[in-house]
Amino acid sequence: MLSKAVLSLLLLTVTSVQAVWPIPSTIETGDSTLWIGDALLVTYNGDKVCWFSASEHPCPLDDTVDTNSGLPTGQIPWIRNYVPYGGPKFSSKEIVKGGVSRAVKNILDDNFVPWKLYPRLELEKTEPSLHKPKAYVSCLEITQTGKDTAKTFKPLAGDVDESYNLTLGTNGKATISAVSSTGVLRGLETFSQLFFKHSQGPIYTTLAPVKITDAPEYDHRGILLDVSRNYLPLENIYRTIDAIAWNKLNRLHIHATDSQSWPLEIPALPELHQKGAYAQGMTYSPKDVAAIHTYAVQRGVEVIVEIDTPGHFGIVALSHPDLVTGWGAAPWSTYCAEPPCGQIQLNNPKTDAFFDKLMDDLLPRVAPYSAYFHTGGDEVNFNEYNLDPTVGTNDSAVIVPLLQRFIDKHHARVRKAGLVPMVWEEIPASYNVTIGDDVVVQSWLGDEAIKSLTGQGHKVITSNYNYWYLDCGRGQWLNIAEGESFEANWPFNDWCGPTKSWRLVYSYDPRAGLTEEEAALVLGGEVGAWAETIDEVNLDSILWPRGSAAGEVLWSGRTDAAGENRTQFDAAPRLAEFRERMLARGVRADPVQMTFCTQGGNATTCSL
Repeated sequence: MLSKAVLSLLLLTVTSVQAVWPIPSTIETGDSTLWIGDALLVTYNGDKVCWFSASEHPCPLDDTVDTNSGLPTGQIPWIRNYVPYGGPKFSSKEIVKGGVSRAVKNILDDNFVPWKLYPRLELEKTEPSLHKPKAYVSCLEITQTGKDTAKTFKPLAGDVDESYNLTLGTNGKATISAVSSTGVLRGLETFSQLFFKHSQGPIYTTLAPVKITDAPEYDHRGILLDVSRNYLPLENIYRTIDAIAWNKLNRLHIHATDSQSWPLEIPALPELHQKGAYAQGMTYSPKDVAAIHTYAVQRGVEVIVEIDTPGHFGIVALSHPDLVTGWGAAPWSTYCAEPPCGQIQLNNPKTDAFFDKLMDDLLPRVAPYSAYFHTGGDEVNFNEYNLDPTVGTNDSAVIVPLLQRFIDKHHARVRKAGLVPMVWEEIPASYNVTIGDDVVVQSWLGDEAIKSLTGQGHKVITSNYNYWYLDCGRGQWLNIAEGESFEANWPFNDWCGPTKSWRLVYSYDPRAGLTEEEAALVLGGEVGAWAETIDEVNLDSILWPRGSAAGEVLWSGRTDAAGENRTQFDAAPRLAEFRERMLARGVRADPVQMTFCTQGGNATTCSL
């Protein structure tokens, strides 16, 4: 029988090595304890970053002091909750200063006591003693080896090197080295995950020495938020951006408008939100849009705005009834995927002037922050063009040339603003519309669709609904009448069940079944959160930790260095730990397992 001391050491070691999510490319850890507190000297390319709250070890003073700031020359002022200077021009130093502030705050202020990760009632026996001599993390040396460019802060896929190297020695010295400031942010996130809160308050790690090398598998790693079916207040979008960054995701795709509402303020066309928003105040002003973009860029996240066209456009009928066909059409199931219906009148000469005015207003405000603009294109219902006085038929021979003309003109507007168009897969795959080589296609219909698209040479991001639609499997949101319809639709499942559990999300390989040439065209993916039954109350639990599972697939890859699929036995303990970190940081993520399982010492405690 193992002694208590040996058992405690074993349990501490088993628990500690769970530490990082998503799993780095390589990681080596030890079993030495280090503590960390306010007295932490941080340098960035030689400049000092100090805690001014440190009383025992204040910022070391150099010989020269800046008379304007009162700070030592070359020293970077550092405080909790530091907010970097805003955009649209961004500074590498400001980006890193903000990252350091958030990372140390997460370590010292928003950490957690890992009692759920130890066997029942064993926490006090396994966490480090407060009464033994302590070694501290004394300095964090950050080195950026490359120079950021404008592309760093509004990148196309592949424009930014997000790799980093991290070390933490038993002597208390930590280092992060990265090519870009974005890589520095990724390294700071990993650094923050090495530490726990002691049950008596202090912060520690038992992993020293640490050596990590890390880089992402995919360039496009995102979350799709639908803010049109249900409005999301700004603080919920900001919180989601924070969680995206913690998970080393790097894209937020905002589905900004749909047939249900138009919350986006367009100063050149104010009637759109004045008549299309759900209520007064449930809109995003130009200032809000810039703030969302800025908040994201400061965290290494790029926001991609989508205005879906030519379908999912019904709400515009409230302000421009002469541009929309099918608004209020019945039965809706004949004319659209869900109520209310409404599509652009494709052959109306007023359409071009409307979109010129809309895009001339919006795109210049987006272009300083993002390299992409999503033009939509999904679920265009040809039956609805029977109702269009400018078309009058559902014949594809008539409609497809009109779609081609519309997409050509619309994508020309996007390119004129210096942006790259994105579309849903139906545009090239279902409607046979020709698109430019620069266009990125978002696929949601499954692996066969991805193989077909990449086989035709299209660049693709995947949102395969069979795995990565997080709204699925939660039941029907439509009301069902008693009688025949009731019987036919019982037990009232939605169209895309089952629920996409984190295990199903984690099992998906975006490049499965593709040739090497086809796989190279898969830039990454996004998990989707369509908002028929999602709002600010349940948003966190819908997204996390299932979005985290996709985050590891996209950052680390579905397979390990040996080419073997990463297992739930490896993922579950680390994901359960990371979920506790998200809770401590203010995101109400769902449990991974019950506490009995996380306290089991290893992942086989709860297994089949």
